[in-house]
This record gives sequence, structure tokens and C-alpha cells, in this order.
Amino acid sequence: MTAQVNPDEVELSAIRAQGPGGQNVNKVSCAVHLRFDIGASSLPEHIKERLLAVSDQRITQNGVVVMKAQQSRSLEQNKEEALRRLQELVDSVAVLPAVRRATRPTRSSQRKRLDSKTKSGQTKAMRGKVSE
Repeated sequence: MTAQVNPDEVELSAIRAQGPGGQNVNKVSCAVHLRFDIGASSLPEHIKERLLAVSDQRITQNGVVVMKAQQSRSLEQNKEEALRRLQELVDSVAVLPAVRRATRPTRSSQRKRLDSKTKSGQTKAMRGKVSE
């Protein structure tokens, strides 16, 4: 079960893109600046808590996700890209990590480990000076 981000809760604004592009980049605002307030969203509480706990540079101290999309020359494609990346971020915390259960090594694996240690120790002991 994945939590869907409500597009109405996302604040998108068009800004001018960075980088090369000549006159076009100077006059067309096709990059998208996305802001998403985690606390005010309709996401389930456990997902909100896990999102706020993630150490991601795109999440501010106030709990606002800030992203910038400027890959495409199309404003619509950049909006879709920003929303897709936000959804990926939410999906990444929605999946619970598998609980690790501590196991013990088997007797056979312990014996093999000790035998190999003994064998390598004997090999190293043979490397000493030869005395007659």
C-alpha cells in the first residue's frame, strides 16, 4: 500500500532554469520549484513521521520538502518530473524495512573458521628462520 501525494497540497512555481541556453533560458520560465509541507499534508501519520526522520537535504528543518526540476525545456514535463520525484521520496519511506533477526553461526561454520585459522597460523610459523 503506497500513500499517494495529493497534487492540491503541492505548491509549484515556475522559475527560470540555470545553465546554458542563451536567450531562451533568460526569457522562458520552464524550471519548476516544488514545495510540499509534510505536517500539513493528508499523508498517514506514520509516513509523516518517517519522512521527517529521513536525513535528506531536500527536507528543511520546518518539515517542508523543496525540490527543483529543470531537466526538460517543457514546463509541463518538469512539473511531472518534480511530482514523480516527490512521490518516489514518499514511497521510499512507506516501505517498512525488514526486521533483522539475530542468528548464530552453525557448529560446522565455527569449526571451519577455527581450522582455517589454525592452518594459516601453522603456515606463518613455517616462515621463520631456519635453524640447524
